[in-house]
Amino acid sequence: MVDLKRQYLPLKNEIQKGFDEVLDNASFINGPQVQQFADSLSTYLGVKHVIPCGNGTDALQIALMALGLKPGDEVITPSFTYIATVEVVALLGLTPVFVDVDPDYFNMDIKALKNAITNKTKAIIPVHLYGQAANMDAILEIANEFDIPVIEDTAQALGGSYYSDDGNTYKLGTIGTIGCTSFFPSKNLGAYGDGGAIFTNDDVLAEKLKMIANHGQKVRYYHEIIGCNSRLDSLQAVVLSAKLPHLDTYCERRRQAADIYDKGLEENPFITTPARDSKAYHVYHQYTIKLAAHISRNEVQSYLMEKGIPSMIYYPVPCHEQVMFKNYQKVVLHDLSVTNTLTPSVLSLPMHSELKIEELEFIIKELNEIVLYLGNQ
Repeated sequence: MVDLKRQYLPLKNEIQKGFDEVLDNASFINGPQVQQFADSLSTYLGVKHVIPCGNGTDALQIALMALGLKPGDEVITPSFTYIATVEVVALLGLTPVFVDVDPDYFNMDIKALKNAITNKTKAIIPVHLYGQAANMDAILEIANEFDIPVIEDTAQALGGSYYSDDGNTYKLGTIGTIGCTSFFPSKNLGAYGDGGAIFTNDDVLAEKLKMIANHGQKVRYYHEIIGCNSRLDSLQAVVLSAKLPHLDTYCERRRQAADIYDKGLEENPFITTPARDSKAYHVYHQYTIKLAAHISRNEVQSYLMEKGIPSMIYYPVPCHEQVMFKNYQKVVLHDLSVTNTLTPSVLSLPMHSELKIEELEFIIKELNEIVLYLGNQ
């Protein structure tokens, strides 16, 4: 699904040099490399504040903590997402309100969002799923109408952009009140271990986010608010700093691979290739197709695996049906018919910046062969 070794080799000397510097000065936690990376990412995104942290899940949790939400407050989020988006809501004793997604773009359905707003709604978490921007203009219009903060889950979309109705282009994660991302190794910008970051243009909020991520303190041993321990290691900052100048290239290569997939699969009547929103610069963290309802996804996956082609299901069980929420009383469900339809039909193909044309052509050939065979039975 991803080839991190191919990506590493051209950067090997630079990364090794950076590792040696960290090892020599022994500044393993919050060393100068971490601040250097934060400053570089801030410049890249065009956002005032970047607060590195331990991982993407922590980023979401810290963001919710900074908003001062209380148990019983409602947080609207799609169910068609990775569990991290919603587990932090439950962890803080908040109420997850699950809404449906658009069947073409896989992101939060705007009508569903508006219908879910109540006087208990205290945050909205749109997810830029698979690397494509959610409809931020519409989301912000609703959020502003009801004075609700927006936390962008950008774990799969760092490097992506949104073409706003105001005529400006924004990097994803910088549009809402707070943006969050993950540097899990397979991400478009990935570390060699866990890592994450939080973004905001709000000076007061930035100070609070920094404090929460560092045990609730500004000055060491003087703890003003409840916080947690979530910091980016200096070694991971070295890796991320080496990769950041190449992020746009990585994303463009993914888009080129997606172009090849699109062209190679467009004539297959049993495959729907991912739609591209004209307002989004899609960075294809995943290339996710939809199979016709009568196609056995298991048979497709088994055949591909026999040919040495990996594939993944993101995600086989929607959040609202996870066992963890069966006994969690504070869950609000709205119509999730699209989510329930997508879950058994989506399939993600290999997608990374090092894919070769001959590899893509082989995947396309074998996928078309098995899907056409199953579809015509």
